[in-house]
Amino acid sequence: MSVGGWQSILVLGGIRSGKSDYAESLVTGNPLVRYVATGAADPSDAEWLARIEEHRARRPTDWHTDEATGDPGRLIEAISSARAEETLLVDDVGGWVAALLDPARQPADDRGAIAELAAAVRSCPARLVLVSPEVGLALVPSTPVGRAFADALGLTNQLLAEVADAVVLVVAGQPVQLKSTGLAATEQARPEPTEQARLASGPEQPEQAGPELAAADGSGTAAQITPGMTLPMPAERTRAAGVARLGRLDLPGAGFGALENVIGFAAGTQDAASPRPWDPVQVVLIHGDHEGGVAAGDSPQDSARRADQARAGHGALARLAATAGAVVDVVAAPVAAPIEHRSALTPDEVDSALATGWEVAQRAGRAGVAAIVIAACGAGGAAAAAAVVAATTGAEPAALLGRVPAAGGKVDDGAWMSRCAAVRDALHRTRRGTRGAREVLAEYAGGEIAVATGVLLGATTNRIPVLLDGPVGVAAALVSRDLAGQARHWCLLPDHGRQPTVRHAADVLGLTPLLDLRLDLGEGATALAALPLLRSALALADTLDEHPTFAGPGPAGPGPAAADPVR
Repeated sequence: MSVGGWQSILVLGGIRSGKSDYAESLVTGNPLVRYVATGAADPSDAEWLARIEEHRARRPTDWHTDEATGDPGRLIEAISSARAEETLLVDDVGGWVAALLDPARQPADDRGAIAELAAAVRSCPARLVLVSPEVGLALVPSTPVGRAFADALGLTNQLLAEVADAVVLVVAGQPVQLKSTGLAATEQARPEPTEQARLASGPEQPEQAGPELAAADGSGTAAQITPGMTLPMPAERTRAAGVARLGRLDLPGAGFGALENVIGFAAGTQDAASPRPWDPVQVVLIHGDHEGGVAAGDSPQDSARRADQARAGHGALARLAATAGAVVDVVAAPVAAPIEHRSALTPDEVDSALATGWEVAQRAGRAGVAAIVIAACGAGGAAAAAAVVAATTGAEPAALLGRVPAAGGKVDDGAWMSRCAAVRDALHRTRRGTRGAREVLAEYAGGEIAVATGVLLGATTNRIPVLLDGPVGVAAALVSRDLAGQARHWCLLPDHGRQPTVRHAADVLGLTPLLDLRLDLGEGATALAALPLLRSALALADTLDEHPTFAGPGPAGPGPAAADPVR
């Protein structure tokens, strides 16, 4: 596999995965190659010495070798001082992290050193290849030292992946491309991670490619939504700085509790250690019905009535939005066919729905929207979302489908069984087919989940955080993850509502709900109910001063210098 157009590339892989061989193949034949080694030789470890010698023996004789061992600052200096005509191969970052955590260096600002390394990579004028071990994929290390190494390496890999032009994972000697900005981006002057040169030429020009055009001919923005698309990530350094700042605020109590998470999330997505409360906020209410068994117990007439209410500013969702100072945008999605018999949508309908959601997010970005709440109303939406979650995670459908409420506070067991049967039959019908992101949208998701997926991807390109609330939102987040893994990092889950589909999908996505309100007022309502609380936490953290410090007693007499120190 070739990866073109990069100035810096991160090569990840496990032990003996072939990552070093692949990295060396990228620079073989280049003039002025400088090999930067980080592994310290231990004279008492014969096996380790043999590995180092093996690496040395296979390097071309015209390569220059730098030994950047022991002192983490030596690698940062080597990258910072590189010349534009050079090619640097760093093997590997794991050795650098091990040196960073050396007890002889502690206490030290490890996060600051990692951020400094990422900054050096971002501004490096040379072609740069970084080899790094991928963090363990399953078990958590059993020792404190092992956990500290895994945490530090994981953070380092994330920051390097954010600033690198390309990222490749090597598995069993086979390279898999995770990220590539492409030649168009690297021909520019080392863009910041926030810039999306490859995507800007499409969705940022609504007069040329709105959702109607995409629906008509399948072109426009939808054509750019492909697996492996490169989108921005929140700023991890700023997220950590935002959380660390909370400990320095002048508070009368112990702090923000669970709301520290929302402040850290906002700090990372706004790239500001003191994030502002979200304003304005837009609610995207997606209305799309399903035919067949997944809609058992639901009424298309009822969902249409609720969409009309929201447009008119009436109903629970609109009133909660008004209370929270949010604007509701109702978006229509195509009706989905019975998934137990055939695909929910055609490929053209998938493209149209994705383009519609994308353009909704682009409009929000142009309007300066600070956060988006995804909501949905439609017959069969919850069961279709369960089908998506089952197809993408392998979960048992019956365990994902919640009880179907009926009039008088009762539950409709017959409708629940019909939904289970429809999802089971749909999965059986497609058992021999592929389950890529677009196939999942076409086979099971229906219009509202496809539109929500487009909204999520479009919001990510515009660095707009998204509040998820309900099965449709989390199902779209799972599909978005398979198109662009960065999208899930812009999602916040205020509450899971104890819905089995939402709880399972949130666990897979790594989203931890902030609250447990147990509200069931329709998709999007719980997020709006929680929004004033989340805004209050952000406002308080933004406006509070840091705790005063005193170098010593001031001179006697009136004025601030004579004030008593804080006890």
